[in-house]
This record gives sequence, C-alpha cells and structure tokens, in this order.
Amino acid sequence: MVTPSQAPEAVSPARFRLLLAVLVTAVVVSVMNNSIVAVLLPQIRADFGTSAAAVGWVVTGFSLAFALATAFFGRVSDVFGIRGVFCLGLAIFVAGSAVVALTSAIPVLIAARALQGIGAAAIPALSSVTVARVLPPGRRGLAFGMLATGVGVGQALGPVLGGVAAELAGWRAPFLGTVVLNLPVLLGAWRTLPGRDTEPAGSWRDLDVFGGLLLGSAAALLLVGVTQVQAVGPTGASVWGSVLAAVLLAVAFALRIRAATQPFAPPSLFGNTGFVSASAVGFLALFGFLATIVLVPQMMSGLNGLGSGQVGLVLTPSALAVATLSAAAGRLSDCIGPRVLVLAGLMSLSCSALLLSTIAGGPVWVVATVMVGTGVGLALVISPAMNAAANALPQSQSGVGLGLYQGAIFLGGGAGAAVLSAVVTARAGAAQSWNPLHQGLGVNYSDGFLVIAAVVIVAMLVATRLPGRPLRAAGPVDEATPVPPCS
Repeated sequence: MVTPSQAPEAVSPARFRLLLAVLVTAVVVSVMNNSIVAVLLPQIRADFGTSAAAVGWVVTGFSLAFALATAFFGRVSDVFGIRGVFCLGLAIFVAGSAVVALTSAIPVLIAARALQGIGAAAIPALSSVTVARVLPPGRRGLAFGMLATGVGVGQALGPVLGGVAAELAGWRAPFLGTVVLNLPVLLGAWRTLPGRDTEPAGSWRDLDVFGGLLLGSAAALLLVGVTQVQAVGPTGASVWGSVLAAVLLAVAFALRIRAATQPFAPPSLFGNTGFVSASAVGFLALFGFLATIVLVPQMMSGLNGLGSGQVGLVLTPSALAVATLSAAAGRLSDCIGPRVLVLAGLMSLSCSALLLSTIAGGPVWVVATVMVGTGVGLALVISPAMNAAANALPQSQSGVGLGLYQGAIFLGGGAGAAVLSAVVTARAGAAQSWNPLHQGLGVNYSDGFLVIAAVVIVAMLVATRLPGRPLRAAGPVDEATPVPPCS
C-alpha cells in the first residue's frame, strides 16, 4: 500500500464551512439536474415530435460525455490546480444547461446534454479532490459524507421539483433553474477553492492528453456496450464490438502509461491495493444500488400499476436514508476505519436485494420499507469507501486517483442498470424463479434482484481488503484544522 504523504493547505474553519457549502450545493444541483431528466423525457419527445430512440440520446449523450471526462478533470487538476479547473467544468455545465433550455432542435439538445455531461464530470471528481487537498487523513470522512448527502438530496428532490416545475412552466424550466442556481455557486467556487498559487505549476506537456483520451474512450465504449445489452441482447454485434474496442483501448492505455515520460496515471496507482480495493467496492456497490433503483420503478409500474408520482414516493425512503446517514458514516470511518462500515453497508444492500427478490410483486408498502435498507446500505458504503480511496493516495496522485474512483462508481451504476434490465427482459415469461422463496408474479424481477444480491456479496469479499483501522496523518497536524479529531 502506498503511504500517503499529504501536505494539506491551511484553511480556516470559517472558510472551510463556506467551501463545503459551495461543493455540496454544486453536487446537489448537478445530481438534481440529471435525476429530473427521466421525468421530463415524455414532454421533450412530444415537444420535438421525435422518436423514442432519438430522445434516448438525451440521456446517453450525457452519460458518455461524463464517462469520457471524469478522470480527465481529476488529472488536469493535478497539473493546473483545482480552482480554475472546477470553475471551468461548472461553467461548461451552466452553458450546456442554457443551451438545453433554449434550443428548438433535437440534435442541438443532444449535443448540449453532452456538453452538460462534460461539465458535470468535474463536480464530483474535483469536490472529492478538494477535500483530500485541504484535510489530512483522519479528518476527511465528514466532508466526504456531506458530499454523499448532496447526492442523496439531489436524487430525492430532482424528480419531485423537476416534475412540479415542468407541470407549471414546461420542461425547459428546470434547466433554466440550473443556470440561475449555479451562477452564485460559480462565484463562490472561485473565491473559496484552492488556487493554482497554492499548488505546483504545470503545463500541458505534463498532462498526457493522448493517454487520457485512450482511458476516457475505453470507459465510454464500455458504457455503450453494456447499455446495448437490453436493446440487442448479450450476443449482439454492437455489444461485443463496443466491449472489444474498449478492451483494446484499455490495453493501449496500459502500454501508454508505461512508455510515457509523464503518464496520465502512474502505473503504481493500479498496484495500490487500498485504492484498487476501494474503487472495486464502489463499482460493485453502485452496480447493485443503481440496478435496484431502476428495477423497482419498472416492477412497481408493471406489476402494481403505480404511476410515476407514486413510484417516486416508493423510492423516496432510500434517497432520504442516503441523505440522512452519509455524513455520520463518513465521520465514523475516520474514527473506526472504513472496513466495518462498508461491510455493514454491503450486508444491508445484499439483504435488501434478497428481500426484494422474495417479495417481488408484493405490497407497495413492504417494497418501500425494504428500500430504506437499500439507502442505509449505500450511505454506509459510499463515503467510507471514498475516504479509504483518498487515504490510500499520495498527494501527487489525488487528482487522477479520485477522478478514476468517481469514474469507476459512475460506470458501475451505468453497468448495473443496463445489465439488470437485460436480465429482467431475458427472464420475462419464466415459470419458476431462481429464488425458491418467491411465489406468484414477477419471476423476472425476483431473478434480477437475486443477481444484484450475488454481485453485492462479491463486493463484500473485496471489502475485506480495506483498512480495518483508522488512518492518521503521517506528520503533525495543526489542531486548528476545520474538522476536529475523533475523541
């Protein structure tokens, strides 16, 4: 394991509170903006009079751009500093939102959504990098937990506020709201984030743009491959073609970082057991969580006959659990280490998936209650795992490392949603569930949740490699640090 060598920038408690408020607000707005899109798609399709396939690219374009850009922003911040890169990403996100709100052409809308994806990629990656740069090991968990809380709040509020705004003022209103909300955030970020004058200066020669494009393209093509599974089946040419191209680009990236004088990511990063284990846990946990979040609405609509608003209420307990518990889980990971918390969270995720597999097609209130366990599980996993990933990285690799971590969990969520939707489609019409405890309708959904439980159990095996004890800074730490030590 790499021994972290952090030298955090001195930040006063008052400035840190403002800094954290800016980061959390940016996360909430970006997540909320993306989570409302599914609610708005019917209106968008009707307004433009286009096909379902074309409207699907409104979502896919964002996802591909996000996958391409996430690690790239992290690496750029290693070279040029956080403040300018974060503000550039946020400005791109705002510009994309404005174009989405004003355009009258579907190709422009899709391109603007891709622009949003590029800008949005900077927000989670550089928010976590900022925390790692200004706080020492043992003091970061609360801040990581607050960022995760922002994700939960954005997921909970997005569909509700977006739906209300769209009903009152049309589907363009939420995107205009994004512009208005992010302008003061942009100003706050410029005033509070660490500037280039506090970090080593670099140049484009230090960046290895070609290596970054290889990695980003591999991630994007992998996402294309897994999302095509539902449309053409696992043996479709577009699936295997995309996956094969992604593998070839990943191999080319591996060769590139070994040959380049200034590689995009140092080869030692991928031999860092703590970082790789945390990233794998994050990938698998988000695979299971997002797959659940996709399958439950399909099941509630198809088997229980719920409308979109009612389905949103079923999902709300999960999002509220994430928003309520993430900060406490992150802080606790500073005190007792991440392993116990992550294992407990994965246990909650797997038990919830097993229960959903058993009761698929059952009463709505029971499903909503089980979703609390899903949210609790994610809250106990996501911020402690991010804390473990950050603590495993030396300061010089924090940007690219946490960018890769954020890219891994994003790909995990996308892969889980696509693969499990394909499983449910493939098992439609099956007479007997793989789960012997399931009875009645919803055999395909029962099997889907059983697969999710199996994936999360694999994550539990990986999580045993995470640190079992809290990590402290190697050197003396200023006790005026904004977050006090564990008592």
